[in-house]
Amino acid sequence: MTEELIKAAKTEFDLTDLSHQKSVLQLAERFLDLFKKGDLEMLKNELRADGVPIEARMAGLLASSKKWMLENREPKKVAVIFAMWGEQNRLLPKSRDNPNGEDSLVAKIEQLDWAAKGSNIDWHLYAVDDGCPHSSGSIAKRIASEHALGDKVSVLSLSDALPADDGPLVGLASADDSRKAGAIILGAMNAINDGADVVIYTDADNSVHLGQIGLLLQPYVDASAPVVLGNRKHSDSVLVKEAARWGIGIKVLRHMQRMIGHAVFSQGILDTQAAFKLYDSQLLKEIIASPTVYDFSFDTDWILAALKRGVEIEQVAFAFIDSAAESASITQGPMTTWETLLFGLEKQVRKYGFAEGDAAAMGDVLREEIKDYRDLEKIIDHLPPELEPAGEADFGDPSIMSAATLRQWLRARVAS
Repeated sequence: MTEELIKAAKTEFDLTDLSHQKSVLQLAERFLDLFKKGDLEMLKNELRADGVPIEARMAGLLASSKKWMLENREPKKVAVIFAMWGEQNRLLPKSRDNPNGEDSLVAKIEQLDWAAKGSNIDWHLYAVDDGCPHSSGSIAKRIASEHALGDKVSVLSLSDALPADDGPLVGLASADDSRKAGAIILGAMNAINDGADVVIYTDADNSVHLGQIGLLLQPYVDASAPVVLGNRKHSDSVLVKEAARWGIGIKVLRHMQRMIGHAVFSQGILDTQAAFKLYDSQLLKEIIASPTVYDFSFDTDWILAALKRGVEIEQVAFAFIDSAAESASITQGPMTTWETLLFGLEKQVRKYGFAEGDAAAMGDVLREEIKDYRDLEKIIDHLPPELEPAGEADFGDPSIMSAATLRQWLRARVAS
């Protein structure tokens, strides 16, 4: 029976088609029915085979999440947060005039309802407008008000919380100064004040199916892990992402990132930007009390803050389907994204006392040789010979290419 279900599964997943959302949940329910009296290890092994359709692999992860949710006996209040900027299209259903519509808020509500139904998990969703000039917040409020589960949704506006006289947002003059993190922090502040035990954050689109929250909650509850990160590089993860966003010089950027952020990457945390992370609310309250940044490099800021406190960090597999059509990294420009990530990471590493040795040396190279995204644009289509054969495991290794050697290469390229 399992083999038949896998063979019949869809080979693609369309984030704009809600019938695909329903279909994958139906398949997850079938898997649950087949394996409800035992563990899912046999199913997991079958889904690891080559050529398994994407829908079947997603359904397997959803089934694992739901099974844990149903078996868990510990009541928890779970807050799920996402920031909105330029989401006026993806919040609404797909139509002829809105080809990228994902009905994303409705999808999130129904995914969380499916995951938590019959369990001891109580959820609340926080949608936070990050100063969107296209009224994402107003659209979300209308959608929530019309939904039967609208009371499970709080729509917040960062602009309404600023300027702040004190607290985590005191460093923001206005919402225009935030790039995602301000909104996520505001959502976390509200969630903690509302008594959430745990905070999960994700993206505004449908790239992460929230029926998977049990995957994050399991190590939090069963192993007392205060931080759990979704890892798209995990061998059991499902990852569908456009591969051609960057040029060959991406190897240079990753090498710099891994060396500067050695404190993070040496822990095996290689997917720092995945929008599927869980933090214990009391730990998070400490972390956000003094943010280093208010932009989308905040992921590494929070991870470094946790590592500085000696916190054990767990990672889990999950399914991620890239919603590239209106991605912020495309809208804002890929090198603007990398400028933010690299300079944010360098600042964070220095703040938490991890800027030592090669990490400090590469941080100096970044600050002294790269002015902004325009310098990164000069190198993204070029590659030094030292990094040509480099693979994933080589990035950040100074024996492959030292900070001093990269400095000389950067000077020549940026000056050209």
